[in-house]
Amino acid sequence: MRSLAGKRIIVTGGAGFLGGCVLRALRERGVRDQDVFVPRRRHYDLTREADAARLYREAFGGAKADVVIHLAAEVGGIGANRKSPGRYFYANMAMALHLIEQARLDGLAERGGSFVQVGTICAYPKFTPVPFREEELWNGYPEETNAPYGVAKKAAWQMLDAYRLQYGLRSAYVLPVNLYGPEDNFDLETSHVIPALIRKCVEAQSRGDEKIVCWGTGAASREFLYCDDAAEGIVRAAEVMHEPTPINLGASFEITIGDLVRLIVRLTGFQGRVEWDTSKPDGQPRRCLDTSRAERLLGWRARVGFEEGLERTIAWYRAAAQGHAR
Repeated sequence: MRSLAGKRIIVTGGAGFLGGCVLRALRERGVRDQDVFVPRRRHYDLTREADAARLYREAFGGAKADVVIHLAAEVGGIGANRKSPGRYFYANMAMALHLIEQARLDGLAERGGSFVQVGTICAYPKFTPVPFREEELWNGYPEETNAPYGVAKKAAWQMLDAYRLQYGLRSAYVLPVNLYGPEDNFDLETSHVIPALIRKCVEAQSRGDEKIVCWGTGAASREFLYCDDAAEGIVRAAEVMHEPTPINLGASFEITIGDLVRLIVRLTGFQGRVEWDTSKPDGQPRRCLDTSRAERLLGWRARVGFEEGLERTIAWYRAAAQGHAR
């Protein structure tokens, strides 16, 4: 295990939902704010090679980074993935490609530095046996609606392994399951299922609507991980991993989308009915992770219970929505 205190750390996507949780986890370990650099998209378009190279030059005023935690991604729910498959592949592949190569050119390996890549559960084959084990990652093609995103993220893992073999670059590769929590993206066009359902229920309740409409059949299952738990796993990987062995980060449970909807309806207090639009896809049939590798290699497991995490998220969204209304 190596201490991150005193290290200079680049956190791409650090201004986002997961990024905020990772920055808190770093502070808890004694990492000073001045030792963390969060590139913003308006200054660094990381899909461009020149901007990625400039990031390494400018991040700490000419001093070199010791650790790169790559969280930045272009991602959304099923609808967003179906609408923009080309963009999602290109953006996610280009960011990883440029950041890893520019880390090599910047001498990260020679300094004994490390690159942490956050992957995605969308990289798993569509019909992966449940619970998902990391050994299954290559045993089939991903679910079609999110395959471009998943394949791009999986290719980044292979790039890191190749750079370990050829250049000695230390790295880590973690695969968080679907995340949720306060400060998530609640935009109905691009959000994932939990924030979308929370917003639908809260808004329908405030308007007095008689129903909400949900995609699919409700039969597909998912697993969800509270954002702070995911951040702890990511930072732990930065501390202890030297090679990109894929590591699942999850809560080791699954819930059908139908049961999830009923749970969020109950927790928000929505009194109307639920209708299912079965013309819309369910996505991958089941998702539930085996997290024994994370326990073994990272000493990590999820801590926040699902209902507790949902209650925190609903309370945050209500407060945020009321503040926006004022």
